[in-house]
Amino acid sequence: MEQFIQETRDRLAIRELVDQYAYCADTRDAKGQMSLFTVDTNFVVYMDSKSDTPGQIINNRADLLPVFENLNTYNSTMHFNGQSTVKLEDDRATGITYCFAHHLTIDEQGQHLMVATIRYHDVFVKQEGKWLFAERKLLVDWIENR
Repeated sequence: MEQFIQETRDRLAIRELVDQYAYCADTRDAKGQMSLFTVDTNFVVYMDSKSDTPGQIINNRADLLPVFENLNTYNSTMHFNGQSTVKLEDDRATGITYCFAHHLTIDEQGQHLMVATIRYHDVFVKQEGKWLFAERKLLVDWIENR
């Protein structure tokens, strides 16, 4: 029974980590977003999920700041997390989360909305009792401009 309770706690903590990433992005808390990653994290962006070549690779937490601060170019964003799966293995886990990422820009021509459909492939680790992203692969399936 204790193992079941611990697994449930870990699953909830991982889901809260995934949702906190989206919350930090939408509230422009770049430093808070960075704190969700291990120091030696691996963050990889594929602007085309079918490509084998990433558009961006970051291998440490400190270099994430400009990536997250880039969201300031939008008037507003809203990341909506959908279904997710997690496979636990002691203090390590893997998972996939689906996300609709809405990016609003307002200029003299009006409002422009870019919606990216994203799948995050994650590796999580538990350090000092806290779950963190050890690796996050961001795969864009498609982008719609409205």
